[in-house]
Amino acid sequence: MPVPTIYFATSTGKTEDVANRLAPLVRAAAVLDVADIADASAFLDSEALICCTPTWNTGADESRSGTAWDSHIVAIQALQLNGKPVAILGLGDSSSYSDYFCDAMEELYRAFEHAGAKLIGEVDISDYSYNDSKSVVGGRFCGLAIDEDSEPDLTDARLSRWAEMLRRELA
Repeated sequence: MPVPTIYFATSTGKTEDVANRLAPLVRAAAVLDVADIADASAFLDSEALICCTPTWNTGADESRSGTAWDSHIVAIQALQLNGKPVAILGLGDSSSYSDYFCDAMEELYRAFEHAGAKLIGEVDISDYSYNDSKSVVGGRFCGLAIDEDSEPDLTDARLSRWAEMLRRELA
């Protein structure tokens, strides 16, 4: 199984917290690197990627995360990732921003898709209450949607199920 590196960008610390909670669930036998995104070229050195992003610029067509991810979208698209496994995790607020729930995931998803990555970790939308999301691709979330604002009690179970799915998809 390729060992993923978890990258995140955060404004409030919630995305970093979720990334750190996810790491031992994905690979209990070895510590995963969890790093704040600094340079997209670092993705080339990783065997697999898990990218964690918040959504701050709700309703926007681009620069939706409101974090360092926004400055890396173009650089990601220019990378040659040729089948490298990439999973996306997004944070959002399904109550206050129900029309834009976890929209930033889709922006990352499309950038990695353009770079030739093998996108993994799509999630069924039926476990969520929201109005709309750009991150619904082909009837599924293009990654794991997490709502630490309105549904924090569901986060641990969602992380556990998703980590199990990722282990299977990375095997």
